[in-house]
Amino acid sequence: MGEADAGTPSFEMTWSSTTSSGYCSQEDSDSELEQYFTARTSLARRPRRDQDEPVEWETPDLSQAEVEQKIKEYNSQINSNLFMSLNKDGSYTGFIKVQLKLVRPVSVPSSKKPPSLQDARRSPVRGTAVRRRTSFYLPKDAVKHLHVLSRTQAREVIEALLRKFLVVDDPRKFALFERAERHGQVYLRKLSDDEQPLRLRLLAGPSEKALSFVLKENDSGEVNWDAFSMPELHNFLRILQREEEEHLRQILQKYSCCRQKIQEALHACPLG
Repeated sequence: MGEADAGTPSFEMTWSSTTSSGYCSQEDSDSELEQYFTARTSLARRPRRDQDEPVEWETPDLSQAEVEQKIKEYNSQINSNLFMSLNKDGSYTGFIKVQLKLVRPVSVPSSKKPPSLQDARRSPVRGTAVRRRTSFYLPKDAVKHLHVLSRTQAREVIEALLRKFLVVDDPRKFALFERAERHGQVYLRKLSDDEQPLRLRLLAGPSEKALSFVLKENDSGEVNWDAFSMPELHNFLRILQREEEEHLRQILQKYSCCRQKIQEALHACPLG
């Protein structure tokens, strides 16, 4: 494990997915995203299985000596080589494990490898290579280990995960949660963008029940329309229009059928 650069966050990914496939890929263009999204699944609020209740984690400010002691205690409790290391500048590096619990598919460029310089020069229009995208489901409950700095923020962790998968979706569509099990209950708390996951890991210790990290969709109950691109917004309008037309068709068909049965009953009745 190389020494992390003090000026930039360090991200080293190790894969430990417990699923063998779980992928469902299909190419789509910006005009056909409705194959993967519906107004109900993308916009409706989903019931939560876990109790998303505010949990007060203890996050005291530690002196340099306390940080060094905490790191020694942490390293003595783990049964792997995922140690924390103290740097000369007072920061420290270590590993955090992130569990992916994504319900909806993610979008990546349809080209599996980046275009070469020659390809870019031959391309008549800039950006045409990324207009077509492939949407697929990430393996359910996949687990990723990230090597990060103590000053690495939650938003940077999300962006690093998306870059690793070449995901082109807006990072604001995702959120990093901390999860804890207490007295048989599961509690979730969404991290703010500037919180430092490795610092939380150090304070909580290595126990996954005391603290673990989960990447989920950023479903806050209200739709953040600013997080969607123009093609996606236009696509949502088309979806709503199609659903409205379908509801109207079903209503008209229902009353037409009812009217026909009433008329048949009237013709069957004898006069007088």
